[in-house]
Amino acid sequence: MVFDFKKEYKEYYMPKDKPEVIAIPEMNYIAVYGMGDPNEEGGEYKRSVEALYSVAYTLKMSKKTDYRIEGYFDYVVPPLEGFWWIEGMSGMDYGRKGELKFISLLRLPDFVTEKDFEWAVAEAEKKKKTDLSSVKFITVDEGLCVQCMHIGSYDDEPETIGKMDRFLEENGYVNDFSDTRLHHEIYLSDPRKASPEKMKTVIRHPIKKK
Repeated sequence: MVFDFKKEYKEYYMPKDKPEVIAIPEMNYIAVYGMGDPNEEGGEYKRSVEALYSVAYTLKMSKKTDYRIEGYFDYVVPPLEGFWWIEGMSGMDYGRKGELKFISLLRLPDFVTEKDFEWAVAEAEKKKKTDLSSVKFITVDEGLCVQCMHIGSYDDEPETIGKMDRFLEENGYVNDFSDTRLHHEIYLSDPRKASPEKMKTVIRHPIKKK
């Protein structure tokens, strides 16, 4: 059986469409930092996603090369994720997409080390004949969060966020955004294939007790 993060860790990837409090453990990712409207054709965000997948699939397919990753097991590449923020602002403003800063991410299996990551970047650069120095290996410890499944278009996310904020107020929590604790989205649908009203996105916010 191929390991599927969404199925094995449903608590992180398949929450209900009702807000819930959850403690998120430390995880390793490959990541690209950038800025700009994610919908811009050929823009920085779309290039970042292409770069991430180049490295992610090089790691996954290492089993077909002479390079051996200790502890490797076959797995489905986890869903695309993103941290989003606007400089000097707490939370999100969906009307200012051109000012958005982002970290695009793909989770790594725990057996992938920084050495394995560096091998994959070099290997993908050779194969794709492109510069992938923007792709970084990072560790994120999100800690205490509220999350909820958003069903619908990205532009309708404020409705779900409002639901999350009301839940926090009723249960003695507040949002805890900072330079290191950010608005987080996990994309479970392919926008090229799914109709906007059926798209599923996990929205996750950092919180603390009042």
